[in-house]
Amino acid sequence: MEFKSVFRFFVTSVGVALLHACTGVGPATNLFRPSSPHDQYGQSLKDAKLDRTALGADWAAAGERALRDSLTISIPYRESGYFSANKPFAVGYRMSAQRGDRFLVKVETQGQKEAQVFIDVFALDDRNRTSLQAASKADTNVLAWEPRRTQNFLIRIQPELLRSGNYTISITREPALSFPVQGRDSRQISSFFGASRDAGRRRHEGVDIFAPRGTPAVASVDGVITGVTTNSLGGNVVFLSDNERDIRLYYAHLDRWNVNAGQRVSIGDTVGYVGNTGNARTTGPHLHFGIYSSGGATDPLPFIRLGRGPARQALLPASRLGDSVRVVAARTFVRSAPGSDAPVVREVVKSTALTIAGGTETWLRIELPGGELGYVASSATETIKRPLRRFALTTSTNLLDAADSQAGILNTLPSGSSIDILSVFAGFQLVRSMNGQIGWVNKGTLSY
Repeated sequence: MEFKSVFRFFVTSVGVALLHACTGVGPATNLFRPSSPHDQYGQSLKDAKLDRTALGADWAAAGERALRDSLTISIPYRESGYFSANKPFAVGYRMSAQRGDRFLVKVETQGQKEAQVFIDVFALDDRNRTSLQAASKADTNVLAWEPRRTQNFLIRIQPELLRSGNYTISITREPALSFPVQGRDSRQISSFFGASRDAGRRRHEGVDIFAPRGTPAVASVDGVITGVTTNSLGGNVVFLSDNERDIRLYYAHLDRWNVNAGQRVSIGDTVGYVGNTGNARTTGPHLHFGIYSSGGATDPLPFIRLGRGPARQALLPASRLGDSVRVVAARTFVRSAPGSDAPVVREVVKSTALTIAGGTETWLRIELPGGELGYVASSATETIKRPLRRFALTTSTNLLDAADSQAGILNTLPSGSSIDILSVFAGFQLVRSMNGQIGWVNKGTLSY
């Protein structure tokens, strides 16, 4: 076999073995194996000595780079992109999340061959150091994940080697818990966590959800009833333990109970009925809903507030993915996120070359010839199909495969031949020869 066929054979074998071996991150993960399907795939490449090849090394480097050069998004979000079999690809999306959120990350791919895409979620500390929190299973491109604390996170997606295709990533947020009052939602909450009580002597350790007397108060989780009792503040109360999240749910002011201590309940089961017992006798019927963990009372709102619905960003047409474009405005800002108020990565001038790596109709995720990533407004770019000008070479000139003096030489253009200048970057010009070949020339070698 020739080298490329052998490489493809080994990579396919690695993928098949991974599919049967990996189940994702969890407590039962073998301590002597890598901690995620992505890491197991990388280890399999090393075991097959494929990490010593240029393509294998580039795959590992792309994954590390996505952790350093991540892009910032707000949820819900979706965008489209493209990955090539000839160039290993990975992208990182940075986002903020609260404990109580539940995220669904979905990557849909379209190509001639089915592609396995690894989805990994990392927590970011104050120094931007990463620690793996969750990973998709090896046989799915979907990941449901709940953060265990409020902080910044990074989602990395990376396809396996030797696959090409278009992809769409969508990230949505829903509450981690089911709403605790039947037929109501977070719009019926009228008193929030931390509000002053008893002339400032204490703080509200939950939220109040108003509903008619007798409305069912329902289990927000699958769990065990650990308390059915009465106290002066809460009146008739129920405690429901959620061992998965290590929290206790507190239902207070119930008109009456519908469960017993030790009983196991499922989401939606009635634990009691809304009332105004305890210190709520002078107010209308409502459920006081609280959440307690080892650290004390926790704001329940993030756990039960309405989700933000599906991502609605208009997707970029697949035909534009991978296109080369140039800046049309006198100056344009490349930003770290798809929005006009996002931090500026760098400023680029008119005619600067950009490659569309993904994005939406409004904001393009672009790559500069030097490798920097960011977002630019689609309206600030134009296609390079129409040349800026035509130029006749006065001396033979090397046509390079990158905007770098050390780049490989694609061809040597003879003196007297004409070229179309398409765009510019850092002392180089992207040109098209008369036979349609596109590459870079050093602007210093041209005489005007």
